[in-house]
Amino acid sequence: MSGHSKWSNIKRKKEKTDSQKAKVFTKIGREIAVAVKEGGGGDPASNSKLKDVIAKAKASNVPNDNIDRIIKKAVGEGNDDNYEAIQYEGYGPSGIAVIVETLTDNRNRTAGDLRHYFDKCGGNLGMTGCVGYLFQRKGVLAIEAEGQDEDKVMEDALEAGAIDFIADGDIYEIQTLPDDFAGIRDDLEAKDYEFVSAEIEQVPDVYNTIEDPELALKMEKLLELLEESDDVQNIWHNWEQPEEE
Repeated sequence: MSGHSKWSNIKRKKEKTDSQKAKVFTKIGREIAVAVKEGGGGDPASNSKLKDVIAKAKASNVPNDNIDRIIKKAVGEGNDDNYEAIQYEGYGPSGIAVIVETLTDNRNRTAGDLRHYFDKCGGNLGMTGCVGYLFQRKGVLAIEAEGQDEDKVMEDALEAGAIDFIADGDIYEIQTLPDDFAGIRDDLEAKDYEFVSAEIEQVPDVYNTIEDPELALKMEKLLELLEESDDVQNIWHNWEQPEEE
């Protein structure tokens, strides 16, 4: 990928959610439960979707005991949780493109909440596809640069089949095609690499800045409201946030 890496945004998001571990664990737990149901069981060896979510959970520091407990609950009898995956798209302040991935048991409630958040912050919730074309689905693996040899990490990543390697300060970001993500992650794990982020993401083709400080504050507020929503799993956007914020 040419130009700006998205890691500065991921890092900021991670720093925020580190102080809200309970909410993070709850959201990932919901993803694990859905993966168990949709993927056909609680064994990651035969359920690739579950295996991917477990990798994401570990990168988010979810304890193994929590993961095991969620899987057991999801495969147990009487578990009537019924979540639906719905993607919403819209524009934040200054025309920033935003994709919101949700898991909800009440789509009317979720749609109403999201519309309220966008309106309140000077944006608007749009139709499906209104901004999706500005993003590409890619596997993204992030590795702490400290203690690693950049050339070696890049060589291992490209040898495993990665499509891009970005050195961004204290992070090495490895991008893959979605279908190749799990295999490349497994190859790198076998070489003892640990990830601070590991998931399929919506990566924008171009990042945009917000020049007006008031609009930047509104965009920050929109992201905070979305992150606080229990129904929201992931937020992808093309705002290049200033480092000092």
